[in-house]
Amino acid sequence: MQPSGAEVHQRIARISAHLYPSNPQMGDGSMLERGNCRAKGGAPGFKVAILGAAGGIGQPLAMLMKMNPLVSVLHLYDVVNAPGVTADISHMDTGAVVRGFLGQSQLEGALTGMDLVIIPAGIPRKPGMTRDDLFKINAGIVRTLCEGIAKCCPNAIVNLISNPVNSTVPIAAEVFKKAGTYDPKKLLGVTSLDVVRANTFVAEVLGLDPREVEVPVVGGHAGVTILPLLSQVNPPCSFTQEETEYLTKRIQDGGTEVVEAKKGAGSATLSMAYAAVKFADACLKGLRGDAGVVACAFVASQVTELPFFASKVRLGRIGAEEVYQLGPLNEYERIGLEKAKKELAESIQKGISFIRN
Repeated sequence: MQPSGAEVHQRIARISAHLYPSNPQMGDGSMLERGNCRAKGGAPGFKVAILGAAGGIGQPLAMLMKMNPLVSVLHLYDVVNAPGVTADISHMDTGAVVRGFLGQSQLEGALTGMDLVIIPAGIPRKPGMTRDDLFKINAGIVRTLCEGIAKCCPNAIVNLISNPVNSTVPIAAEVFKKAGTYDPKKLLGVTSLDVVRANTFVAEVLGLDPREVEVPVVGGHAGVTILPLLSQVNPPCSFTQEETEYLTKRIQDGGTEVVEAKKGAGSATLSMAYAAVKFADACLKGLRGDAGVVACAFVASQVTELPFFASKVRLGRIGAEEVYQLGPLNEYERIGLEKAKKELAESIQKGISFIRN
């Protein structure tokens, strides 16, 4: 039996609504509301938005999230190229419905109703640009996006990737405080790439499969603020002083290693996307109610005297439901912790001052 002309018309309108939800739908006066528009066979799950989805991290991140069976709706937002990335990824035969949003005027549409918001938005450091230049640009981007989150999905869990994480997480916290929506359990700085690198590099030294290795990495997400706790590696093992120094430095300098290998053509975009998806998946499993979901993240913390610190957290339905203490540290780690805290304190204050001043 052939579908009627009206049925065909509605099918076309439905497809159009998935890709371009901000556009008026064709039809006889009936509009397909964005919130109700679902692909046939759309999977049950969570609604996830990626802000900065057309960037170097955003594109592989979007692709991997489209593959995640826990995602039912995937919103891809950027100020450039979002329609193209959306069209490309929407052709993947996985359950998640993909919708694209382009530019500031569509930010609210991208965020409304989301359960999880992942933010890789920002620019990489370019030749001739100082770290302060980079900070000011990315800090402004994060502020704008977080203002949108506070307005449109204040209860969403936020995974913040935009660098420098040590400063952008405090920026986001201040924006949410000003809006009256701040929940420290729901704001998570993504430091999982440090853990992924630590697992990989330690496994190389031990001759193990990286998937069998778990290395806690605490502190922050830049240089000496990255502190791998090699005394707490699982499975239990021991390292010589030379191995400890080599591994710690390589984990701390992992980003530089990639930048130098790419010879100016980019930074750690693919491994960052992988690590971010691994962390996002843990957040979604927590939201689902799975027990014992633990990962490292940069969060509001009382583990040290600093207001934010990266350590192991237990993820649940409301975000970071428990922040774990550091556990016993050896002398090398205690010295490293003091170095990390000194630099972290400055980065955190820089972020807070950006909003308050």
